[in-house]
Amino acid sequence: EGNIGPVAEALIDRLGADVAVVCPVFPATGRTLFNGHLFVGGVLLSESGMQNHPLTPMTDPDIRRWLSHQTKGEVGLVPFSVVRQGFDAIQIALAEEAKAGRRLAVVDAVADEDLLAIGGAIGGAKLVTGGSGIALGLPDNFRKHGLLSGHGTGFTRGRGGAAVLSGSCSNQSRAQVKAYTAGHPGLAVMPDDVMSGAMTAQKAFDHVMERIGHAPMVYSSADPSEVKAAQERYGKDAVAEAIEGFFGELAVMLADAGIARLVVGGGETSGAVVTALEVDRFHIGPEIDPGVPALAAEGPRPIRLALKSGNFGALDFYDKALAALGDA
Repeated sequence: EGNIGPVAEALIDRLGADVAVVCPVFPATGRTLFNGHLFVGGVLLSESGMQNHPLTPMTDPDIRRWLSHQTKGEVGLVPFSVVRQGFDAIQIALAEEAKAGRRLAVVDAVADEDLLAIGGAIGGAKLVTGGSGIALGLPDNFRKHGLLSGHGTGFTRGRGGAAVLSGSCSNQSRAQVKAYTAGHPGLAVMPDDVMSGAMTAQKAFDHVMERIGHAPMVYSSADPSEVKAAQERYGKDAVAEAIEGFFGELAVMLADAGIARLVVGGGETSGAVVTALEVDRFHIGPEIDPGVPALAAEGPRPIRLALKSGNFGALDFYDKALAALGDA
């Protein structure tokens, strides 16, 4: 049950790790961490709109305190003053946290140079947790051991029809939906309609295929108050399961119909789509916006995908993503 804390503890136990870094930082997207507090665009996480997330409302910016609700042990901190001393100091601090029994350690970072230092300090780590930004400093560890080919990836562009699915209710997602539907057909999906059966994946599929030449969007990016009202009527987990199931089923129907390019907004929605499509692995393509690459999926349904969390991407992300994935 829960989110990052329980999963991280379970993996630490399974892997026999001493300590795992917690660093949900990505300066290029405005995510920074100072004194254990997460900021989004210079605003505390709890004031960034994420406090209204329908599944994981982030009402406290103190990541240590937040994780303490989800974990059995005490959560540590490697403060910014230590991080700026470089990877040797970070390594020592992490060892001290492990010795004190703190198996999860939040590590401050406000710039890419901090992530590079952290990356160098965790070259031997069995587990790392955080956003995609923490990966910035990891490739050098593999490069030093001759484990990178330098040959790039197997990504190739797709050719064919395209659609966009958005299940995020974040402020940025709703702005992106508004921008995209100003020039493309859009189908709004309300939680009540999915729960009642008034809206089904088949109905949405028919709607999309009738407009497939215009790269239509299907979105459930409702106002947080509407989502909350539906959750109160049916239960939070039931609504989440229904919405995710709807988008997963729709994605499979689109892929089976030959849709070559699919862009998905929302972390939970992306997970539901990838699971439903039975993706085995991805070939990573060019970056569309910071932290969001074009992807070529391997599996029973080879399709080009772009997957993003709700707050990622510029206003014109969806148009850029479709162009990055291939051609009509």
